[in-house]
Amino acid sequence: MQLYDQLLLFPLFQGMSRDDLAQVAGQTKFGFVKCSAGETVVSEDAPSTQLYFLLSGQLRVETRSDDHAYSVVEQLQAPSMLQPETIFGYNQRYTHTFAAAADSSFITISKDEVLRLSDQFLVFRLNLLNLYATQSQKLLAQPWHRFPASLTERIVRFLSRRCLYPAGPKTFYILMTRLAAEVGDSRLDVSRALNQLQRDGLVILRRGRIEVPHMERLLM
Repeated sequence: MQLYDQLLLFPLFQGMSRDDLAQVAGQTKFGFVKCSAGETVVSEDAPSTQLYFLLSGQLRVETRSDDHAYSVVEQLQAPSMLQPETIFGYNQRYTHTFAAAADSSFITISKDEVLRLSDQFLVFRLNLLNLYATQSQKLLAQPWHRFPASLTERIVRFLSRRCLYPAGPKTFYILMTRLAAEVGDSRLDVSRALNQLQRDGLVILRRGRIEVPHMERLLM
């Protein structure tokens, strides 16, 4: 596959003409990275100095709470970008740890090259703005969503809002007492609600963790 065909897999380059893509492919200083299964790509709190474009493979993504008392692990499939929002703004550091779950390959673009592409290509600049605006709008809308009517709905909302994507398998490493505190209910009632979800085939309960085989089913 030609480089410009690979670039079209990602939203930042969609809508660009073939001539523009050929110019991007010929003039941009790309980095090419390969990671073996188990290798860490970037770690939480590492400086974000370039964009990572996952071309092939699969990543394991771990996100931890501020106090590191609980975490969630999920999968990221190619093609994907690794936290493009962190290259600008107040906190220019990764908030997730990305590790290769299988042999994976990436294209990288430095921040300076991103700025040059934004200046030179209107479509790239608009795609970048649209990406950031969409993320902002989704976050600003969250406080206005209907408050969950039941404990089960509060648990599902707590789990889903801590995921990068609302689909696929997730594993939450959290103690029942902490989950109860987070959703504002007793440990016993939270345990009952989770056990009902397990009987419904939506979660699997293990010591110190909750496995969600299909997050999209839990959200239905």
